[in-house]
Amino acid sequence: MKFCWSTLKVKNLDESVSFYEEVLGLPVNRRFVAGSGMEIAFMGEGETQIELIEVKDKNTTLVGPDISWGFQVESLDRMMEILEEKGIDIMEGPYSPNPSTSFLHILDPNGLKIQLVERKAEGKGQDA
Repeated sequence: MKFCWSTLKVKNLDESVSFYEEVLGLPVNRRFVAGSGMEIAFMGEGETQIELIEVKDKNTTLVGPDISWGFQVESLDRMMEILEEKGIDIMEGPYSPNPSTSFLHILDPNGLKIQLVERKAEGKGQDA
């Protein structure tokens, strides 16, 4: 079995696509109209993608507080600069539960919790 994608019904597809492209760097893989009043965008590269669905006559989404999507970033410090430039508030963190991991949480335009994780090389400064 292979995990293919995670789906989120969104309030505004253009706004959500912009967030995932501009903030998280996920490219649009494909985008299409899927019937009357419905548009879908698949985002990301590789085997696992995000599917965003906008239903035109539905302008609310239900996102539970116990669900989050995690994305590894190269530099958490650089991401915090980007978040500040884009006016995106940090919801929680940054936290460092151990020397090799730091993370923080933000919200996407639909209220979904996004975890941004930096994994640091263990034993930095030592020969590999």
